Amino acid sequence: MNSPLRLTCDGPLAILTMDSPPLNLFDLAMWDAWEAEVARLSDDPPRALLIRAEGRVVSAGVDVQVFADTDPADAESFWARQLRITQVLEALPCPTVFAAHSLTLTAAFELALACDLIVATGSARFGLVERKVAFTPSMGGTQRLAERAGPARARELVMTGDLYRGSELAEWGVVNALFEPAGFHEAVHAYAMRLATGPSMAHAATKRIVRAYLDGGVSAADAVLASTAAGLVRTEDHRAAVAAFLSEGPEHRTTYLGR
Repeated sequence: MNSPLRLTCDGPLAILTMDSPPLNLFDLAMWDAWEAEVARLSDDPPRALLIRAEGRVVSAGVDVQVFADTDPADAESFWARQLRITQVLEALPCPTVFAAHSLTLTAAFELALACDLIVATGSARFGLVERKVAFTPSMGGTQRLAERAGPARARELVMTGDLYRGSELAEWGVVNALFEPAGFHEAVHAYAMRLATGPSMAHAATKRIVRAYLDGGVSAADAVLASTAAGLVRTEDHRAAVAAFLSEGPEHRTTYLGR
């Protein structure tokens, strides 16, 4: 049986593609594939990760049959396992980009919110629609949406179960960049490749500082900043970039090694 998720690489860029037609639903096979692939990425991180989907939609969300089949006695362990996928994805040290060309619901949207950057078409629609089955997002989407857009917006989106276009979520600060539908996949590939070929050690440091801020505010970020900066000073990438800047100017073309 073909996996609903495949991991490929284009040089330093890893590409994780959902491909389970027609709707890229999150059933047990999809979750198992996600669990395996994020574990693989965690063990051997790329320079950057692009998450995308094949087909007419990114994902129509969770297969409702999963709710019907879940034994209430197993529900806590089941959803803890799915949340762990989100947490491992979020903890990757490399830049992560989620590309949404169209409808992106529930579990897929929650995983998007675990990424550093979300890019979309203006007409792509996003939703956390668990209210339709008297449920609440359980892969961490609500709290991660609150981080990006504030608690009032998170309550609105989850409680109404409405769909919101990429253009609107860009205004909220949830979507980072919008691309035209024509050539969307090529544009987002180039966007992610720019990160993959950039100073990956510095990107990891930026992620560490932002996470410290989210966990404990400015003082927590300040507490790790000096040691993080000192670590970057010792990298080959930093020394090479400084030398290139001094000899070639700010538009220097340094090849970053990730060390």
